[in-house]
Amino acid sequence: MTPHMNTRRAAALAAVAAMVVVGVQTGAANATPGASDGGSSASPRTASPAFNSASARTNAIKSAQTDASSAAATLGLGTQEKLIVRDVIKDANGTVHTRYERTYAGLPVLGGDLVTHTASNGDSKGVTKATKARISVPSTTAKTKTAASARKVIWARGATPVLAFETVKTGVQKDGTPSRLHIITDAVTGKKLHSYEAIETAGVGNSQYSGKVDLSTTASGSGFELTDGDRGGHKTYDLGQGESGTGDLVTDDDDTWGDGTGNDRQTAAVDAHYGAAKTWDFYKSALGRDGIAGDGKAAYSRVHYGDAYVNAFWDDSCFCMTYGDGADNKSALTGLDVAGHEMSHGLTAATANLDYAGESGGLNEATSDIFGSSVEFFADNATDVGDYLIGEKIDINGDGTPLRYMDQPSKDGGSADYWDSSVGDQDVHYSSGVANHFFYLLAEGSGAKTINGVDYDSPTSDGSTVTGIGRDKAVQIWYKALSEYMTSTTDYAAARVATEKAATDLYGADSAELASVSAAWAGVNVK
Repeated sequence: MTPHMNTRRAAALAAVAAMVVVGVQTGAANATPGASDGGSSASPRTASPAFNSASARTNAIKSAQTDASSAAATLGLGTQEKLIVRDVIKDANGTVHTRYERTYAGLPVLGGDLVTHTASNGDSKGVTKATKARISVPSTTAKTKTAASARKVIWARGATPVLAFETVKTGVQKDGTPSRLHIITDAVTGKKLHSYEAIETAGVGNSQYSGKVDLSTTASGSGFELTDGDRGGHKTYDLGQGESGTGDLVTDDDDTWGDGTGNDRQTAAVDAHYGAAKTWDFYKSALGRDGIAGDGKAAYSRVHYGDAYVNAFWDDSCFCMTYGDGADNKSALTGLDVAGHEMSHGLTAATANLDYAGESGGLNEATSDIFGSSVEFFADNATDVGDYLIGEKIDINGDGTPLRYMDQPSKDGGSADYWDSSVGDQDVHYSSGVANHFFYLLAEGSGAKTINGVDYDSPTSDGSTVTGIGRDKAVQIWYKALSEYMTSTTDYAAARVATEKAATDLYGADSAELASVSAAWAGVNVK
């Protein structure tokens, strides 16, 4: 599996300051097979949507932007700093969480994002910042030369903010995946500060496995097309082995699509369209979220990418999913959990925008595994039942074993079960194991158990026993932490704080749910 090098995409989202999303919290999702109901029966405290219309959402964002100067002054920001609203979330109890990007002397501040938390009576409940450093540089005049296409920024991820250039180099990765490499260099010394790959890739495999499914299509002329009018107008295209553009919208004469094998080109489109629909429905049902960006607009899917391309990827610059056909060009990589995983990279980019490096990169990758697995449970597909195994159907290892295990991540031979000081130095797919393990322990608890026919036996770092609270509650806590309390630089210690705040908001300071969150983090050595 090629790394998902992503999602802190400042240049790819050139208008990131104008991209705003609203995640409306709802109650727990409907029960699905394999869910455990451990823990308190307390109901979430944000049980109904606070914004119930597009106009209410728009007005909340406009109002927050109007007050941005006052907010900056209240926070004690410098005179050259400005706040730009990205997101407003209002809990049912009236608490408002406002997510901002920051500029300095008109330049984007990478790592300057923050979230304010305000009670219904207007009192501050604190602020979550990506950096605690004071944003200031001696000069905004660069002393080094760079490409004309580079943009000048303030780099605030290090100990001291510096003037920098962000350059984007495009090309092709070793496995044929498109490349959009972002490179940050010091504008005074020319020293490389950071780099990340903005194209996100996923698992590889050779199985179209969801069986007979219902699709939402649209009549067109004398036939039908794969346009989902029920879910923001999501479209599925056939690239015809091309590597750019959208290709051709997939159409059919009689509204019966594919034959379940790679010999029929429509089959890959069926799985991609189905995966996008189930992910949309999961976001709506479990998270109260209207699409990836929360704005009711759909992404789109592209199938049959390249020649014998054995991967799939999400690209935030096109807001789309892309799937290859596998080594034999007949095994499309359109698995259900792959779709959920990839689209959840888009969700992360639209909320906390976790930097895809170090511990924040592991949290980014784990978020996609957590929601990808949750989509699989939610779909309740008899051919691909929900489990805590990542990529179990795509057979990337060639021996029938899954790509990752959430109950004991180290079973894949590389992922971390527990946190230690070296975790942030690992590839993000391996460092993600800590958060994946935390989520499994929170949802299902430690020890041996069988869920949907799959045997699990989850250990803890100190031999402690963790009692699960059920997957539905665990999803609510993770999403609330991601959308309201995490920032681009959140590490594992901060993730524990974020999820404990989320659990407190949802279930109370004396709840069994909060106790289980703390116990699960201790179980993976985040203390």
